[in-house]
Amino acid sequence: MIAKHSRFALITGASRGIGRATAIAFAKAGVSSLLVGRSAQDLHAVVDEIQSLGAEAWAFDLDLSQVQQIKPRLLSILGKVGPVDILVNNAGMGYTGDLMETPLEDWQRVIDLNLTNPFQCIQAVLPQMRSQQRGTIINVISGAGRQAFPQWGAYCASKFGLMGLTKTLAQEERAHGIRAIALCPGPVNTPLWDTETVQADFDRSLMLTAEDVAEVIVHTALLPQNVVIDELVLMPNAGTF
Repeated sequence: MIAKHSRFALITGASRGIGRATAIAFAKAGVSSLLVGRSAQDLHAVVDEIQSLGAEAWAFDLDLSQVQQIKPRLLSILGKVGPVDILVNNAGMGYTGDLMETPLEDWQRVIDLNLTNPFQCIQAVLPQMRSQQRGTIINVISGAGRQAFPQWGAYCASKFGLMGLTKTLAQEERAHGIRAIALCPGPVNTPLWDTETVQADFDRSLMLTAEDVAEVIVHTALLPQNVVIDELVLMPNAGTF
C-alpha cells in the first residue's frame, strides 16, 4: 500500500479540464490524488506538475467508457493504495443533436460515460468509505442536470440521471458518515467544446474556467465532516447562453 500522510482524492477525467485543475488545486491544499483517465501520457504529465509542487499523485489509465471494467479495475487499484477519502466523478462527454436523430449507439455511449461510469466508481469506493465511516463523493453534473436545453437531449438525460443518483446516494449513505454532493457548473471553458460530438458556438471567454470549478470542488470537499452542501450551482456572471 502507498503510505498515506494526508487525505486522498480519486479524480476521474483527470488528464485535462476540470479534472486536471482539481488535482492541482487539491495538491496545493495538501491532498494527494489518484488520477484516472484514458491517456496515460497526459495523466503522467499532470503527475509531474503536481510533484513539482512538492505534492503526491499517482496515475492510472482506464477507459471509463468501458463500464464493465471500471469497478474491478478500481477495486484492484484501491486494494493496492488503500482507501480514498474523496471521490470526484468528473469524467464525461458532451453531445448535441435532436433526440429524433440521435442513434441508439450514441445515446448509450453518453449514458455509459456520464451516468453508468460514476455509478460504478461509487460502488467501488463505498465499501472502504463505509468501513471508515466517512467519505465525500462529489459528482460534477452540469446545469443540464437541472434544466433542459434543445439539441442537448442525450446529455441532459444523462445529467438529470446523475442528479437523481446523487440525491439518492446522499440519503442512503448519510448514516454511514458519507457525503454526496451535486455540483452543477454552468458553461465551463474546457476541451469538451472542441470534441466532435459537440456542435455549439458560444463565446468561451464568458464561461467559467476549469480553475474556478476546481477551487469550489476543493473548498466543498474540505468542509468539516459534519457539514455538507447537498447541491451547488456555479454560474458565470454572463449566465446561461
